[in-house]
Amino acid sequence: MSQNVPERPRTNFAAALNVRQNAIRGFTFAVLFTIAVLALFVFLPGTTRPTPYYVGLGFVLASSLGALATTVLTLVSAYRLAQEEEVT
Repeated sequence: MSQNVPERPRTNFAAALNVRQNAIRGFTFAVLFTIAVLALFVFLPGTTRPTPYYVGLGFVLASSLGALATTVLTLVSAYRLAQEEEVT
């Protein structure tokens, strides 16, 4: 077996793409966006429906938007890494 093969290829791949940092940024953005949406469209105008429904919808919005933002940020990291590898 070659000496160039890393011991943990998935871990090295995730580290090269900054997945952890992208997830933190993506989910932070999603939570802040969800809070803003709930404040602007639910709590400030007032609501007649029970609040737990809106909390559930907020959770769905935050988790799906966080996953989408993380995916987009990771794709941008992959593109930059590919461009960097082409130059060298």
